[in-house]
Amino acid sequence: MRACSRNKPPVGQKTETNYKVVAENRKARFHYEIGETFDAGLALTGTEVKSLRSGKATIAESYAHVDRKGEAWLVNATIPEYLSGNRFNHEPKRLRKLLLKQRELAKMAQAVEREGMTIVPLRIYFNDRGRAKLQLALARGKKLHDKREVEKKRDWSREKGRLLRDKG
Repeated sequence: MRACSRNKPPVGQKTETNYKVVAENRKARFHYEIGETFDAGLALTGTEVKSLRSGKATIAESYAHVDRKGEAWLVNATIPEYLSGNRFNHEPKRLRKLLLKQRELAKMAQAVEREGMTIVPLRIYFNDRGRAKLQLALARGKKLHDKREVEKKRDWSREKGRLLRDKG
């Protein structure tokens, strides 16, 4: 028997994902305990895609929510107007529909309603097919003492690295 020579990697090897990250929410991991993650499509206009391709977007203060109709929306994300756009340019802070499967939508809505979790956007990126995607996470907010503990561990690991580097 011959091995199949399709575009699949050998068993045990990871495939390299070649996607371009446009915007990343770096503070999310500090403010929230990140749980399950989901990849969602974004319903965008043409000028929004062009603005994203130029690498201009912020999702630091944004969040997502599922409404009563069972649709997910990205709130407060800023995609600035496309500079070469005409009168049909988009609003920078408009609501953007998220494209998810029904099962994922139900899971998110249930987690938010029953467990008091938040849907936090982690990054906007273009996948290998050139589609704009949003990585979402179900997250629970950290308390102040948890944040302090994380900061202590980070400071100690830095200090430990300095001490070992100076001695060694």
